[in-house]
Amino acid sequence: MPSLESDTTPTRQEKENPGLKMALELGPLLVFFFANLRGEWLVSKFPALSALGGPLLVATGLFMAATVISLIVSKIVFKHLPVMPFVSGIVVMIFGGLSIWLQDETFIKMKPTIVNTLFGVTLLIGLLFGKSLLGYVFNAAFQLTDEGWRKLTLRWGIFFLFLAVLNEVVWRNFSDAVWVNFKVWGTMPITIAFTLAQMPLIMKHSLEPKSEDGK
Repeated sequence: MPSLESDTTPTRQEKENPGLKMALELGPLLVFFFANLRGEWLVSKFPALSALGGPLLVATGLFMAATVISLIVSKIVFKHLPVMPFVSGIVVMIFGGLSIWLQDETFIKMKPTIVNTLFGVTLLIGLLFGKSLLGYVFNAAFQLTDEGWRKLTLRWGIFFLFLAVLNEVVWRNFSDAVWVNFKVWGTMPITIAFTLAQMPLIMKHSLEPKSEDGK
């Protein structure tokens, strides 16, 4: 079993190489974007890629390869696999593989929908059973009251479902180029803006760090 840790549990290596950590997380998306943009050129230079299909499927194949490389390097350098990229990587392999095998781009377009729905539903079901699962992911970054974790978990659960719906709207109603641009350049700024918007709640419900004697 791979060692899975939360995305906010920093190892010594992560503290020393924050740029590499960001590159490993964003790298596969950038490979996907540029491979789709220059798909025909890549096929002309590497004819074997034509076996994958059209530009979007060529980009999908390279995205899958880049994702595997990213996870392997993360495991070697940082000594663990972050939970969310690991889960996302599994879905990339499944839906990307289906897209190429069946020559149907629908599967890779639905990947963000599946991943975000999975995260959102998991968080909300956890709340129904009295578990603020987000606390297991972010408790290394900050300590909150039980009420704070519940509110933050609810917000993130709803936000993940919002991203799932938004992805469906974009890929079903716009061109492949628009969807790829949204996936790479739209989702990240939206997520960053949402994260920053949670800071007042985090500050309001933060607990004072305990001293070494537990007081």
